[in-house]
Amino acid sequence: MPAYDKRNVALAKQLRRSMTPWERKLWYEYLRSRPEHFRRQKPIHRYIADFSCEQAKLVIELDGGGHYTDVQRAKDAARTADLERAGFTVLRFSNYDVDTNFEGVCEVIERVLASGS
Repeated sequence: MPAYDKRNVALAKQLRRSMTPWERKLWYEYLRSRPEHFRRQKPIHRYIADFSCEQAKLVIELDGGGHYTDVQRAKDAARTADLERAGFTVLRFSNYDVDTNFEGVCEVIERVLASGS
């Protein structure tokens, strides 16, 4: 599998310019200052990860309301499985989690980073 699909580069740039409020919160209040060097809207294989850290092989996805249909859940499960086969750990959080339990979201990320997986 290639490192990324070159067709996703332009879309990733557009997504970086138009982050959701939840992506902005997680990025500016936590991930941006991490020493592990996170990237946002990073093309990985045929996907664009909301956030990724190559050093830790970690992908973080924030899911809004559109992710809770049966069709989208199946797509998300396939995406997670593909990324895990490529060696990434995938964490998924809802926008609601970021709104109501931001500290808990950060603690989960911290634990995964500390465990090295």
